Amino acid sequence: MTPDELEAARDRIVPDVVGDGLRVLFCGINPGLMTAATGHHFARPGNRFWPVLHASGFTPRLLHPSEQGELPSYGLGITNVVARASARADELSDEEYREGGRILEEKVRRLRPRWLGVAGVTAYRVAFGDKRAKIGPQERTIGDTRVWALPNPSGLNAHWTKAAMAEEFARLRAAAEADPGTS
Repeated sequence: MTPDELEAARDRIVPDVVGDGLRVLFCGINPGLMTAATGHHFARPGNRFWPVLHASGFTPRLLHPSEQGELPSYGLGITNVVARASARADELSDEEYREGGRILEEKVRRLRPRWLGVAGVTAYRVAFGDKRAKIGPQERTIGDTRVWALPNPSGLNAHWTKAAMAEEFARLRAAAEADPGTS
């Protein structure tokens, strides 16, 4: 894609990938420009979401972003804290995060996934006003939905290796499998 095509994508809304009875609703920070341009979540080639999802055992094979529609068949979905696309998450304001957190909470109450996996602990902290949150399960619940803060799979998050991220995602997978929930 050309830089002009990517820039034009800033105004596009990327639809959520959701369904009934989700085990885990993954939540990115916000769509990147490549995601907005293609309509496929975590579409930037350097993003490690799809490889980590597979390596952690959530999917039986490595899915391409264009295959995101298969996720509900695995009990998985994707949304974002903030709907606005940007080149980098640091372009977002704290108010956008807080408003996104309010909208996300409403969405989770409506969809009722067993777990919400927020991919980006810093985004989680701002969106939900929890300055002490760490990677892993959170005390907060949204209705009956448990919350897990995950490392951000962006290639810019270099201090988390793909293997270490896969281990953390696998911890969430094990928790989701151990808790059949009521969804």
